[in-house]
Amino acid sequence: MELELLPVDKYTDAAISMVITYAPQLVLALVTLFVGLWVIKGILAGAHSAFSRAEVEATLQKFLLSLIGIGLKGLLIISVASMIGIETTSFIAVLGAAGLAVGLALQGSLANFAGGVLILLFKPYKIGDFIDAQGHMGTVREIGIFHTIMTTGDNKTIIIPNGAVSNSAITNFSAQATRRVDIIFSIGYDDDLRQAKDILRDLIEADERILKDPLPLIVISTLGDSSVDITTRSWVEAANYWPVLFDLTENTKLAFDAAGISIPFPQTDVHLYQGSKA
Repeated sequence: MELELLPVDKYTDAAISMVITYAPQLVLALVTLFVGLWVIKGILAGAHSAFSRAEVEATLQKFLLSLIGIGLKGLLIISVASMIGIETTSFIAVLGAAGLAVGLALQGSLANFAGGVLILLFKPYKIGDFIDAQGHMGTVREIGIFHTIMTTGDNKTIIIPNGAVSNSAITNFSAQATRRVDIIFSIGYDDDLRQAKDILRDLIEADERILKDPLPLIVISTLGDSSVDITTRSWVEAANYWPVLFDLTENTKLAFDAAGISIPFPQTDVHLYQGSKA
């Protein structure tokens, strides 16, 4: 009489059968996982070196490396799951639908993200530059993935979305090493024109901050209704633009006053006529 197998023996046989069936797949999946992680580590190291050689902004480097790492590890996990028999088609479909929903809900944020990547990649400005963007002028303090933070001259903080900045005109006052200082001075028609130009020339030549090359320009630009306009164009280092502009304006006013040269200003003459009595 044959003895019936105990339930424990049935479970043992089933376990052994499963191990024999799935062990090769499990071992292959584990090997693939460890090898894949090692390869991903090498890819990230190579990408980091390439970004460093290309002088990609540090903030963008971190984000891109993180994005590449997440993407590659996600593909690796899906591949490993497929190797051990887990159905991944539905999983991928769910992820795709979720990604589409998130993308539609975060259109503005994604636009800012794309703008931030473009700014960090093409570098229309960098930290420390004085720029005019979206109608705001200030010094760039931080360039993030989603926003650019600026500080104005009166120490106000302005946060501008990168999507708006990347799709509009940007004036970078710090991009060039030198800038031209243009000032218009007006004198009266009765004043000595040559004397006024000589005074301006002496003031410009005496200021060591004004560059000799290109040569400064002093010309008569307009013969106005009540004044003769003299335009000066002087080149300075970018950092000296505002000091030279302010100092030259003040010094010219003082020098013109000392020489008796007038600076016309709008004025109205009122004439009163006494009517004859009947």
